[in-house]
Amino acid sequence: MHLPDTLCAEHADITALRRDIHAHPELAFEEHRTAALVAERLEALGIETHRGIGQTGVVGVLRAGSSSRAIGLRADMDALPIQEKNDFTHHSRHPGRMHACGHDGHTAMLLGAAGALSRNPAFDGTVYFLFQPAEEGEGGAPAMIADGLFERFPMDAVFGLHNWPGLPLGQIAVHRGPVMACADRFDIEIRGHGAHAAMPQQGIDPVLAGASLVQALQSVASRNVDPLDAAVLSITQFHAGDAYNVIPDVAKLGGTVRAFRQDIRAQVEDAMQRICAGVGAAFGANVHFEYRRGYPPTVNSVAEAEFCAKVAQEVCGETKVAIDPKASMGAEDFSYFLQEKPGCYIWLGNGPGEGGCTLHNPRYDFNDEAIPFGVAYWVRLVQRWLAPA
Repeated sequence: MHLPDTLCAEHADITALRRDIHAHPELAFEEHRTAALVAERLEALGIETHRGIGQTGVVGVLRAGSSSRAIGLRADMDALPIQEKNDFTHHSRHPGRMHACGHDGHTAMLLGAAGALSRNPAFDGTVYFLFQPAEEGEGGAPAMIADGLFERFPMDAVFGLHNWPGLPLGQIAVHRGPVMACADRFDIEIRGHGAHAAMPQQGIDPVLAGASLVQALQSVASRNVDPLDAAVLSITQFHAGDAYNVIPDVAKLGGTVRAFRQDIRAQVEDAMQRICAGVGAAFGANVHFEYRRGYPPTVNSVAEAEFCAKVAQEVCGETKVAIDPKASMGAEDFSYFLQEKPGCYIWLGNGPGEGGCTLHNPRYDFNDEAIPFGVAYWVRLVQRWLAPA
């Protein structure tokens, strides 16, 4: 592993910072304490600092040399609405809020990299440190973009990382293409006609129509999508009625759709619309289908992914970098950045994920032993991308 001596010495300070953030989690667009801490750290390093980008986002600007080239490095800052079950000293001080996804570690590592680069600016160009709010479902990335991120801070490419439980410590995974899926949601309301359960002929049963709809929708991925393309359609809600002897007027279904490609996403939506209309007609029910697109697929550009793989090999060693492992059906709003700029989003090994130490689990904690690898990766990425001519 390639690690600067100064980074090893600063590991304890970055760890303390990470644990302080963990103890004070803040939800989407409420990251006021975290954003202030980030801004104060950047300013103390002499880095030009911009607050309030996309509500609570922070951007640090570090220039060296005379090149017009620029690179963006992103870390997310928000926590999740989860009650933490850990009892270590840096556990959440705020009931019902928890850093259960490692954004505390992401923020601390990027601040560590900002410190290392500011003290030894061995590069030629500009680094933008992007501290993003509201990754967990609220869309902090598009909020920053709408606030003029790429106009105000023009960059050639943008890069991100996420800790990955299950990937061994000291390893990095790089995908040359899709990394994460889209995250769409749907709601279906089936309106029939209520009746006495003993006299079903007098009504239109939305429960029966809903049961048929659940079965029919399972054919979308298996019979409408090419088997070589990935798509997931999961119905996770079915609500109807509140009495044993009453056929209700209405049944409601809900769930999620995941895919790695925009055309597959559209294909699934079209098939669902067609099936809902057909089931409604078959049962004489009024079926209202609402499909809401969430985060798009996260897709790395190939050239940038291959560049990052080489950087990761320098940091971790050639045998410690996984190229094109299985992508995840989880979602990530870094995808919006990658729709605007070329770039790459990597996975950083967080260890085995035992004892509940998996993402979005109430017993999760970021592995502080991963900090040197993450900081070294960011530093080496900047040095290689902005290498003096």
